[in-house]
Amino acid sequence: MDTFFKYSSGMIHYTDQGKGHVIALVHGYLETSEIWAGFATRLSENFRVITVDLPGHGKSDSFSDVHTMEFMAGMLAKLFENLEAGKLFLVGHSLGGYVTLAFADLFPEMLSGYCLFHYQPFADTPETVEKREKEIGLAGEGRKDLFCQANVTRMFATENLEKFSPALMKSREIALAIPGEAIIAVLKGMIARPSRVRVLESGIVPCLWVLGAQDNYINCEAVRTKVHLPGNAQVVVLNNSGHMGFIEEEERSLRVITDFVNGVV
Repeated sequence: MDTFFKYSSGMIHYTDQGKGHVIALVHGYLETSEIWAGFATRLSENFRVITVDLPGHGKSDSFSDVHTMEFMAGMLAKLFENLEAGKLFLVGHSLGGYVTLAFADLFPEMLSGYCLFHYQPFADTPETVEKREKEIGLAGEGRKDLFCQANVTRMFATENLEKFSPALMKSREIALAIPGEAIIAVLKGMIARPSRVRVLESGIVPCLWVLGAQDNYINCEAVRTKVHLPGNAQVVVLNNSGHMGFIEEEERSLRVITDFVNGVV
């Protein structure tokens, strides 16, 4: 069901479909909940699946000139309470992974487990901050198209660009429709976020970490060696995926998430 939740001074758009244990899907940077459409429908055959437009994205309102990870995690907590979701499994893609780990840090009691999809838990490097600040400048000048299309193209493995060209075109369309102000707010929030390696390493909540072997944004082997995972965490590397494994390797991604969720509920 496609509907809205009143939060603070605005409205948050979400979808809710299926029955069973709740899996909530949180989209990434330059995305909206629409990116999950096919994946969510498949998951809803066995679970209750909630997708959410983060503030300023899709049909959700903006709330501030900075949308921090903590603010967005708090919004999700209120939404899930309102929906009586109970203990749920939270899946975050890229930026959504930042929000998911902030949620695990602040509200671990609400989770049966969580999945970090194409994500790394460290704070931004100076080089990444510089790139984000450049994008903030371009978005503020009304020139977001100068980085949106290139960033989206990099999300797919180079060898998958032709195979997934319709998905790539749809992703570009979604990115270009996001208001510049919303892009700026979330970029500022990402710059401000702290490292949350300690949360990932703590093992307070079971974690599934999915990485792409051909990810143009995250060197999965280098990232893995810097994190000491607890016994209740699992790493899965999608060998034929870049940064969009739930599209590039949909069947395996569905199987991995389903198996992990069934193992923790």
